[in-house]
Amino acid sequence: MFNLTGRHESHSNTENAGNPERNTQQEHGRYGSTATVQVEPRRLGSVHTSYSPQHDGQPDPGEIVWTWVPFEENDGRGKDRPVLIVAREHAGTLLAVELTSKRHDATTGADVAEWVALGEGPWDREARASWVNLERVFRVHPAGMRREASALDHPRFLLVAERLRHLYGW
Repeated sequence: MFNLTGRHESHSNTENAGNPERNTQQEHGRYGSTATVQVEPRRLGSVHTSYSPQHDGQPDPGEIVWTWVPFEENDGRGKDRPVLIVAREHAGTLLAVELTSKRHDATTGADVAEWVALGEGPWDREARASWVNLERVFRVHPAGMRREASALDHPRFLLVAERLRHLYGW
């Protein structure tokens, strides 16, 4: 598989363990200035959501990309997962919301105000339905993205953006 920089990346953590030349792409978004961090969406001020996907290997609003996302416990653990880019910030960072294939709707007792059902899409290799978690907003750095998955279609993006505006006053 090729990442955003065009370099080949491995899925095996053990194959690179202890190797000083290990694939640093697996750590993008996890440490340092390119770390993906959760932000308080109500404190962001004016956020302009936009839809401008360009299949060019760079993250753009409207695209689903993969990056390292910290767990809710914020204890240093996390995992590589898909996020939907919803806005570009003036500093060049991006705002995103995480996707999950775990069902979150009225049948599961989830607070449906915090979730948007996206259905299936090419971002999931197993063609599972996905949900967007509106409760967790992340600031992501372009260099913290592992790979571009696909663009979300415009109607579904608008649904997510409208729900974010309603929840956070963007």
